[in-house]
Amino acid sequence: MKYEKELKKAFSISIPVMMGYIVLGFAFGLLLTSFNYPWYLAPIMSIFIYAGALQFVAINFFNAKAGLIDIAIASWFVNIRQSFYGLSLLKRFKNSGNFKPFLIFGLTDETYALLTTIKDDESLSKKHYYLFLGLLNQLYWIIGCTSGALIGSYVKFNTAGLEFSLTALFVVLCIEQYKNLKNIYPFIIGAISSIFALIFVSSDKMLIVSIVSSLILMFFLRKKVEA
Repeated sequence: MKYEKELKKAFSISIPVMMGYIVLGFAFGLLLTSFNYPWYLAPIMSIFIYAGALQFVAINFFNAKAGLIDIAIASWFVNIRQSFYGLSLLKRFKNSGNFKPFLIFGLTDETYALLTTIKDDESLSKKHYYLFLGLLNQLYWIIGCTSGALIGSYVKFNTAGLEFSLTALFVVLCIEQYKNLKNIYPFIIGAISSIFALIFVSSDKMLIVSIVSSLILMFFLRKKVEA
Protein backbone atom coordinates (compact mmCIF):
# COMPACT_ATOMS: atom_id res chain seq x y z
CA MET A 1 0.00 0.00 0.00
CA LYS A 2 1.39 3.35 -1.06
CA TYR A 3 0.44 5.25 2.08
CA GLU A 4 0.73 2.37 4.54
CA LYS A 5 3.04 4.36 6.83
CA GLU A 6 0.50 7.18 7.13
CA LEU A 7 -2.30 4.68 7.84
CA LYS A 8 -0.31 2.89 10.56
CA LYS A 9 0.61 6.19 12.22
CA ALA A 10 -2.99 7.41 12.12
CA PHE A 11 -4.23 4.14 13.61
CA SER A 12 -1.65 4.08 16.41
CA ILE A 13 -2.50 7.55 17.69
CA SER A 14 -6.26 7.10 17.24
CA ILE A 15 -6.49 4.10 19.58
CA PRO A 16 -7.67 6.24 22.58
CA VAL A 17 -10.41 7.71 20.39
CA MET A 18 -11.36 4.22 19.22
CA MET A 19 -11.84 3.08 22.82
CA GLY A 20 -14.02 6.09 23.59
CA TYR A 21 -16.01 6.24 20.35
CA ILE A 22 -16.97 2.57 20.28
CA VAL A 23 -18.22 2.69 23.88
CA LEU A 24 -20.00 6.02 23.51
CA GLY A 25 -21.36 5.09 20.08
CA PHE A 26 -22.64 1.84 21.56
CA ALA A 27 -24.46 3.86 24.22
CA PHE A 28 -26.01 6.06 21.54
CA GLY A 29 -27.20 3.04 19.60
CA LEU A 30 -28.78 1.53 22.71
CA LEU A 31 -30.45 4.83 23.59
CA LEU A 32 -31.80 5.27 20.07
CA THR A 33 -33.43 1.85 19.95
CA SER A 34 -34.71 2.19 23.53
CA PHE A 35 -37.09 4.84 22.13
CA ASN A 36 -38.26 2.33 19.50
CA TYR A 37 -36.48 3.95 16.57
CA PRO A 38 -35.19 1.58 13.85
CA TRP A 39 -31.55 0.46 14.21
CA TYR A 40 -30.53 1.69 10.74
CA LEU A 41 -30.96 5.31 11.85
CA ALA A 42 -27.75 4.89 13.88
CA PRO A 43 -25.38 4.29 10.91
CA ILE A 44 -27.23 6.88 8.79
CA MET A 45 -26.82 9.56 11.46
CA SER A 46 -23.21 8.53 12.09
CA ILE A 47 -22.32 8.87 8.41
CA PHE A 48 -24.14 12.10 7.57
CA ILE A 49 -24.27 13.95 10.92
CA TYR A 50 -21.22 12.52 12.73
CA ALA A 51 -21.57 14.66 15.85
CA GLY A 52 -21.77 12.79 19.13
CA ALA A 53 -23.40 15.45 21.29
CA LEU A 54 -25.79 16.52 18.54
CA GLN A 55 -26.85 12.94 17.84
CA PHE A 56 -27.77 12.44 21.49
CA VAL A 57 -29.66 15.74 21.45
CA ALA A 58 -31.39 14.74 18.21
CA ILE A 59 -33.16 11.89 19.99
CA ASN A 60 -34.82 14.45 22.26
CA PHE A 61 -35.72 16.54 19.20
CA PHE A 62 -37.46 13.53 17.67
CA ASN A 63 -39.38 12.75 20.84
CA ALA A 64 -40.46 16.37 21.29
CA LYS A 65 -41.41 16.65 17.59
CA ALA A 66 -39.38 19.87 17.39
CA GLY A 67 -39.63 22.08 14.31
CA LEU A 68 -36.85 22.50 11.76
CA ILE A 69 -36.05 26.05 12.93
CA ASP A 70 -35.71 24.93 16.55
CA ILE A 71 -33.49 22.04 15.52
CA ALA A 72 -31.31 24.30 13.35
CA ILE A 73 -30.80 26.88 16.14
CA ALA A 74 -30.02 24.24 18.76
CA SER A 75 -27.62 22.46 16.39
CA TRP A 76 -25.80 25.72 15.72
CA PHE A 77 -25.27 26.35 19.42
CA VAL A 78 -24.15 22.78 20.11
CA ASN A 79 -21.56 22.75 17.30
CA ILE A 80 -20.44 26.38 17.14
CA ARG A 81 -17.22 25.44 18.95
CA GLN A 82 -16.08 23.68 15.75
CA SER A 83 -15.67 27.10 14.13
CA PHE A 84 -12.93 27.96 16.61
CA TYR A 85 -11.21 24.62 15.97
CA GLY A 86 -11.30 25.13 12.23
CA LEU A 87 -9.72 28.59 12.38
CA SER A 88 -6.71 27.21 14.24
CA LEU A 89 -6.14 24.52 11.57
CA LEU A 90 -6.32 26.69 8.45
CA LYS A 91 -2.58 26.41 7.82
CA ARG A 92 -2.48 22.67 8.42
CA PHE A 93 -5.28 21.97 5.95
CA LYS A 94 -4.11 24.54 3.40
CA ASN A 95 -2.57 22.02 1.00
CA SER A 96 -5.06 19.22 1.52
CA GLY A 97 -6.54 19.50 -1.97
CA ASN A 98 -9.64 17.37 -2.58
CA PHE A 99 -9.44 15.99 0.96
CA LYS A 100 -10.25 19.35 2.55
CA PRO A 101 -14.08 19.04 2.52
CA PHE A 102 -13.91 15.75 4.43
CA LEU A 103 -11.25 17.05 6.82
CA ILE A 104 -13.57 19.94 7.67
CA PHE A 105 -16.57 17.64 8.05
CA GLY A 106 -14.65 15.13 10.17
CA LEU A 107 -13.11 17.67 12.57
CA THR A 108 -14.56 16.41 15.84
CA ASP A 109 -13.37 17.44 19.30
CA GLU A 110 -11.28 14.30 19.63
CA THR A 111 -9.73 14.56 16.16
CA TYR A 112 -8.82 18.17 16.88
CA ALA A 113 -7.26 17.14 20.20
CA LEU A 114 -5.10 14.53 18.44
CA LEU A 115 -4.02 16.93 15.70
CA THR A 116 -2.92 19.53 18.24
CA THR A 117 -1.33 17.06 20.67
CA ILE A 118 0.72 14.76 18.45
CA LYS A 119 3.69 16.33 16.68
CA ASP A 120 3.71 15.87 12.91
CA ASP A 121 6.18 13.43 11.39
CA GLU A 122 7.81 15.27 8.50
CA SER A 123 8.41 11.98 6.66
CA LEU A 124 4.66 11.47 6.25
CA SER A 125 2.32 12.79 3.59
CA LYS A 126 0.37 15.11 5.86
CA LYS A 127 -2.82 15.29 3.84
CA HIS A 128 -3.08 11.49 3.67
CA TYR A 129 -2.19 11.19 7.35
CA TYR A 130 -4.93 13.68 8.26
CA LEU A 131 -7.37 11.88 5.94
CA PHE A 132 -6.72 8.47 7.48
CA LEU A 133 -7.03 9.90 10.98
CA GLY A 134 -10.42 11.42 10.19
CA LEU A 135 -11.67 8.31 8.39
CA LEU A 136 -10.60 5.96 11.17
CA ASN A 137 -12.23 8.09 13.85
CA GLN A 138 -15.51 8.21 11.96
CA LEU A 139 -15.30 4.46 11.32
CA TYR A 140 -14.97 3.83 15.06
CA TRP A 141 -18.04 5.95 15.68
CA ILE A 142 -20.07 4.17 12.99
CA ILE A 143 -19.09 0.76 14.36
CA GLY A 144 -20.02 1.73 17.91
CA CYS A 145 -23.37 3.28 16.99
CA THR A 146 -24.38 0.48 14.62
CA SER A 147 -23.42 -2.36 16.95
CA GLY A 148 -25.22 -0.70 19.87
CA ALA A 149 -28.36 -0.18 17.80
CA LEU A 150 -28.34 -3.75 16.46
CA ILE A 151 -27.90 -5.30 19.90
CA GLY A 152 -30.36 -2.85 21.44
CA SER A 153 -32.98 -3.98 18.93
CA TYR A 154 -32.95 -7.47 20.45
CA VAL A 155 -31.73 -7.02 24.03
CA LYS A 156 -32.93 -4.36 26.47
CA PHE A 157 -30.27 -2.51 28.51
CA ASN A 158 -30.22 0.07 31.26
CA THR A 159 -28.44 2.94 29.49
CA ALA A 160 -28.03 5.18 32.54
CA GLY A 161 -24.46 6.47 32.91
CA LEU A 162 -23.07 5.22 29.59
CA GLU A 163 -22.81 8.79 28.25
CA PHE A 164 -20.05 9.46 30.84
CA SER A 165 -17.60 7.68 28.53
CA LEU A 166 -17.38 10.91 26.50
CA THR A 167 -16.33 12.85 29.59
CA ALA A 168 -13.74 10.19 30.43
CA LEU A 169 -12.32 10.44 26.91
CA PHE A 170 -11.98 14.22 27.20
CA VAL A 171 -10.13 13.83 30.50
CA VAL A 172 -7.58 11.49 28.88
CA LEU A 173 -7.08 13.85 25.93
CA CYS A 174 -6.71 16.81 28.29
CA ILE A 175 -3.95 15.00 30.17
CA GLU A 176 -2.16 14.30 26.87
CA GLN A 177 -2.47 17.96 25.92
CA TYR A 178 -0.83 19.02 29.18
CA LYS A 179 2.01 16.51 28.76
CA ASN A 180 2.68 17.97 25.33
CA LEU A 181 2.35 21.69 26.17
CA LYS A 182 3.82 21.77 29.70
CA ASN A 183 1.88 24.99 30.21
CA ILE A 184 -0.79 25.08 32.92
CA TYR A 185 -2.35 28.44 31.98
CA PRO A 186 -4.67 27.23 29.16
CA PHE A 187 -6.08 24.58 31.47
CA ILE A 188 -6.61 27.03 34.33
CA ILE A 189 -8.38 29.39 31.92
CA GLY A 190 -10.60 26.56 30.68
CA ALA A 191 -11.46 25.48 34.23
CA ILE A 192 -12.28 29.02 35.40
CA SER A 193 -14.43 29.72 32.34
CA SER A 194 -16.32 26.44 32.69
CA ILE A 195 -17.00 26.92 36.41
CA PHE A 196 -18.15 30.50 35.80
CA ALA A 197 -20.56 29.38 33.04
CA LEU A 198 -21.79 26.46 35.15
CA ILE A 199 -22.69 28.70 38.09
CA PHE A 200 -23.98 31.87 36.41
CA VAL A 201 -25.38 30.74 33.05
CA SER A 202 -28.23 28.43 32.08
CA SER A 203 -27.24 25.01 30.76
CA ASP A 204 -28.38 25.72 27.18
CA LYS A 205 -25.96 28.69 26.93
CA MET A 206 -23.13 27.32 29.06
CA LEU A 207 -20.98 26.10 26.16
CA ILE A 208 -20.90 29.33 24.15
CA VAL A 209 -20.34 31.46 27.28
CA SER A 210 -17.45 29.28 28.45
CA ILE A 211 -15.82 29.48 24.98
CA VAL A 212 -16.17 33.27 24.81
CA SER A 213 -14.88 33.63 28.39
CA SER A 214 -11.86 31.46 27.56
CA LEU A 215 -11.06 33.60 24.52
CA ILE A 216 -11.25 36.80 26.56
CA LEU A 217 -9.01 35.41 29.31
CA MET A 218 -6.51 34.06 26.78
CA PHE A 219 -6.35 37.49 25.17
CA PHE A 220 -5.47 39.16 28.47
CA LEU A 221 -3.02 36.37 29.42
CA ARG A 222 -1.65 36.00 25.91
CA LYS A 223 2.03 36.17 26.82
CA LYS A 224 1.74 33.49 29.48
CA VAL A 225 -0.35 31.24 27.25
CA GLU A 226 2.04 31.54 24.30
CA ALA A 227 5.00 30.79 26.55
